Formats: sequence, structure tokens, C-alpha cells
Amino acid sequence: MSELLTLAQVGGPLAAVTGGAMVARAKTPALYWSAIGLPVTAVRFSATYGSTMDACGLTVEPSRLRVLVTRALTRREIRPVPPKVRRVRPTSTGLRIQLRLAPGQEPADVAASAERLRHAWGVHAMHVSIVKPGVVELRMTGFDVLRKVRMPRGLPTDDLLVPVAVRDDGTAFVRDYRVIPHCLTLGTTLSGKSVFMRNLIAGLARRKVALVGIDCKLGVEQAPFAPRLSALATDSQQASALLDKLVEEMEARYDLIRDHQGIPGMVLDEEITSDVWGLPVELRPVPLVLIVDEVAELFLVASRKDEERRDHMVTQLIRLAQLGRAAGMFLEVCGQRFGSELGKGATMLRAQLTGRVVHRVNDKPTAEMGLGDISPEAVLAATQIAPEMPGMAVAGDSSGGWSRIRTPNLSLADTARICRETAHLAPVLPGLAAFRPVAVHASADGARLLKPHPLAD
Repeated sequence: MSELLTLAQVGGPLAAVTGGAMVARAKTPALYWSAIGLPVTAVRFSATYGSTMDACGLTVEPSRLRVLVTRALTRREIRPVPPKVRRVRPTSTGLRIQLRLAPGQEPADVAASAERLRHAWGVHAMHVSIVKPGVVELRMTGFDVLRKVRMPRGLPTDDLLVPVAVRDDGTAFVRDYRVIPHCLTLGTTLSGKSVFMRNLIAGLARRKVALVGIDCKLGVEQAPFAPRLSALATDSQQASALLDKLVEEMEARYDLIRDHQGIPGMVLDEEITSDVWGLPVELRPVPLVLIVDEVAELFLVASRKDEERRDHMVTQLIRLAQLGRAAGMFLEVCGQRFGSELGKGATMLRAQLTGRVVHRVNDKPTAEMGLGDISPEAVLAATQIAPEMPGMAVAGDSSGGWSRIRTPNLSLADTARICRETAHLAPVLPGLAAFRPVAVHASADGARLLKPHPLAD
């Protein structure tokens, strides 16, 4: 009887702790990682680092000086040398370790062994990034951060830095318009493409930028954001006229830059600039982001007259993509399907869109159109996105780098509320005044009334 009582006293709490840990691992993986996973992984890493690196072929023969010193001072066995651990930093989602590569090694050697290192140390994922020549960083993720998305803390607040999603290494995916001015976003119905754009619009709405929309689905996607938009086109005819005005706005900004730099003796040499960012603050025009929803609608034609308008629109869109960055004008082009069969100018437009975000698509050619010039592995990853993971996407750029990302769920109502609360930040652009969205008012009986608005010529 006493043995059963002792077993109950010891086994009961142990079973409760074990059960609690299992529940925490399933329900709150971040808490489980901080309390249990991180200490266990840190101990495992410290105890097995040398042997694991040796087993993965990431060691080199020691230098002659090291051999002589070791033999002179100790009688230890001379073993191969692994990369030197420079820094170990725990995070809320994993562990980051900086390694100084041994002579003769390159980052590709470590990247090729990432999967074996992941299994050896029992973490969910392992990513390798280059810090500087000779130094790499191992980014261990203790759990699937894309299963339940939580944006990390300490996000940037600059007007042209917009956190949109979470990468699979636990860091934030940030749209940096100064580095990657234009982006192509693809995804089929219910893939999470609209949620991605809502997060982007919500982030931009809080910043001092002008938002311009082209939504050829009669405005059903972007009309709820009307209070924050400086201009909106809801069909191909309006889109053509709006693109003309945007090109005029871009040319006016170039005239402003040229006037500032082209007067000898009036402008100091160090103040001469080739883009709007070098202009004095009082002269600098507000950044403008054009969001095109369902870009294929701009390419579709039903008659020869439509072909002329289509060619004109595509030409203007390409001009904005080629020249807009220096004028502080950026493009976000979205669509379900994008391919060369859309017509003349499709591949030329794609070539100007440096950033690529591909959600789940219905066909491999669309993934190849978005990511084929970045990496074959990125195309494969995009075609493997499961339907039950909406918001999951593969993001890359022309440098060849890519990663899996997922956006946090943001409803249409919440995005519309953010746009109403930030309506005072919407700049008035005189050249686009005719395209300013109509105001939506609620009547006493709850019906929504639209005030008529003049249409551009």
C-alpha cells in the first residue's frame, strides 16, 4: 500500500507536468519553446556541436601551429576543427547562432547540411544566412511559426517600410519600397492574396503615402478603402484615364527634380539629386503607391477598339514601372493568372516588377511566371502550398533569394475601419482630383447611399 501511495505522489505530479507540457506544445508552442524547448535545444547543441559538425563534414584539419601547440601543452587527441561559435542568441521562436567558418569552407557547405543539422538538434526548421564574408548565421526555429501567425515585435515604422507577413524563420517580411519598388503578387481564389493586400493597405494607410487603386472588378475589392484612397478606377475606361494622369504626375515630378538640379550656382553640389529623396523636405512630393487588382482585366479585349486602349494602358503601366521609382511612385500588381498569353507587354511588365509573391495557384506556368527567373526551388515550393493554409506564399526577388511567408488574418471590415480612421492622412493630389473615390454615407434606415462623383474625361 505504501508503494502505491509513493507511486501516486511521484507519478501524479510527473504525469500532470508531462500532460501540461504536451498541451502547451500543441496549443501554445511559443510558451512551450520558451519554457522547455529552448533549454533542451541549447544543452543539446552545446553537448553535441563538435561531433555533429564532424558527422556533417563541416570540419577541417587543424593548422600546423595548432597541432604543435596542442602536442606541446596537452596529450589530447588532435581532432578536426569545426567552425567557431561566435554568438548564441535565443529568441521567442528559436535560436540564432553565428559561426566563423574554418579556412576552406564556404556558406554553401553549411547550407547543404542544414537539414541534417535540423534533425541532429531536434528543431522544426533551420535556415542559413550570410552575415559577412566568413561568418554565417544559423537560424533555428523551434516550432512552425506559420501555423499560427504572430507578427514579431520591434517592427520598422518608416513610411516606406511596411511589415506584411511572417517568414518561416520567424522574422518579419517587410515591403521596403526603396530597395524593391515594384512587386507582382499572384494567387488563385481563396489563396490569401486578398488578405495579403489588406495587410499591405492597412500598413500603408498608417503612413504618409498616397494610395491609388485600380480595381476592374467594379471596385468590390478596394471600394471599402475609399476614405484612404487618393484616386480609384473601377473599370478599364477609368483605368486608362487614371494611368494617363499618373504618367503626367510622374513627368511633373521629374520636372521638379530637373529644376532643382539644373541651375548652376543656385544649387550646392552636394544637394544635386536624381530622385525625389534628394529634394528638400518642403519640395519633396508625397510617395505614391499604385495598387492594381486583377491585372489580367487590363489585358482582356473584346474589340479592336479595346485593343488600342489595352495597348495604351499597358504602355503607360510599363512606363510607370520603368521610371516611377525615382519619382517616388511604386507599383503593387496583383492577379490570379499571369502569363505571356495575356498579350503584348505582359512579360515586359513582369521584368520591371522586382518583388514576387506567389500564393497557391491553379497551374504551374503561373508559378513559373512569378518565380521561374528567381529559383526552380521557389517554383516547386509555390506549387506545394496546401489549400488549408490560406495566406501562405513564396516571396522572392530578382537577387535569387526566396522564403516562405504567411500573412496574419485581417478581415475586410478591420481594414476598412483602419482606412476610415486614417482618412485624414490621404493627401489631395490636384492632378487626380477627378478620380477621388466617392464618400459612402449611411442613412437613418441603415441603407448606404453613394454620392455621385464626376468621371474623368
